[in-house]
Amino acid sequence: MGRLIYSMITSLDGYAKAAEGDLGTGAEDPEVHTFIGDRFRSVGTFLYGRRMYETMVFWETADQDPDAPPHIAQYARDWQAAEKVVYSTTLGSASSARTRIERTFDPEAVRRLKAESDHDLSVDGPNLAAQAIAAGLVDDYHLFVTTSVIGGGTRFFPDGVRLDLELVEERAFPTGLIYAHYRTR
Repeated sequence: MGRLIYSMITSLDGYAKAAEGDLGTGAEDPEVHTFIGDRFRSVGTFLYGRRMYETMVFWETADQDPDAPPHIAQYARDWQAAEKVVYSTTLGSASSARTRIERTFDPEAVRRLKAESDHDLSVDGPNLAAQAIAAGLVDDYHLFVTTSVIGGGTRFFPDGVRLDLELVEERAFPTGLIYAHYRTR
């Protein structure tokens, strides 16, 4: 059975998407990026909303850049090897291999996908993750917290949901970025 992971970069005040600008610095560091790649290599299926997919499809060809550092090329190859499920009512076709489009997020279908999987799955993007969290599907939360307070946007955790989590691992990076891994109890 696979575990469903929700992971994102988040501001110090808990936003996974800024209302304006970006979430701050720290994640672009090669050490952080290598850590992220190593940590999520076990993910065999990514669940995306359309906007997150359109951001992540960059990895479909990132390893073809002759100037790409090794950690970027490796992450691209890992991403390409994984299955992708994109939940969108507007996306006409996928622009990456190993990708299928679903028109609606069906919690029971995701529950079956987890049960039948021999690898981990990742739900990416705060809006899609909110649906998975509300349905009780998320097993692990990986937060990469920047040093910035941004004052608004889309929160990492949705409103109206209580979660009692267990801290599994933490790490501080020289950039000030903090990694925290929590698991559902």
